[in-house]
Amino acid sequence: MAGERPDWLAEQAKYYRRRAAEYDTTSTPPGDRVKPESDILRTELRAFEPRGRVLEIACGTGSYTVELVPFAERITALDVSPEMLRLARRKVPSEKVRFVEADIFSWTPDAHYDVAFFSFWLSHVPPSHFEWFWEIVASCLAPDGRVFFADEGRHALWREEFVDPEEAVVRRRLSDGSEHHAIKMLWDVSELGARLRGLGWDITVRSTGAFYWGAGTRST
Repeated sequence: MAGERPDWLAEQAKYYRRRAAEYDTTSTPPGDRVKPESDILRTELRAFEPRGRVLEIACGTGSYTVELVPFAERITALDVSPEMLRLARRKVPSEKVRFVEADIFSWTPDAHYDVAFFSFWLSHVPPSHFEWFWEIVASCLAPDGRVFFADEGRHALWREEFVDPEEAVVRRRLSDGSEHHAIKMLWDVSELGARLRGLGWDITVRSTGAFYWGAGTRST
């Protein structure tokens, strides 16, 4: 139909499949100016202690899966990209981890988890899918389950332009010169916290420069 939006989630999945081989190099380049802030996210995750049965959404190459292994009893790590999962399996050869190729929006939870964790994924959820995504998270958790997430927020180093501002879509270019699209919703911390409270979550969101993290539970 004329004027119908592309399937931005599908376009984003194609982009990350193509980006997998260069993801670790390009996401944390030598001399990364925000590495000290990124280190704070890992410190906060360790302090959170993600114990028990852990669900990791959009695990990518396993960069944060390695942080879960020392705490978790079992980890189910989801990603839509088989290329990302191949790299993650090499990076995290732990018997605790079960890697699953799946789209979180069509995946059916096979258990109730003690912790739901996702890093640098919430910004890739289209604004139109925000409430739906948190309904999925709630359906995955045990009654006393906890959530921890970390991501990139609004900051002065941001240089990308939106091609679909309503759905927070940006244009990306890979090292081979190919152009792609990804969703990049840059949440304001106070706005995000308010939205989550409105959906019935008791989550505290804090920021550190370019990044933010949140931790909490469903409201009782």
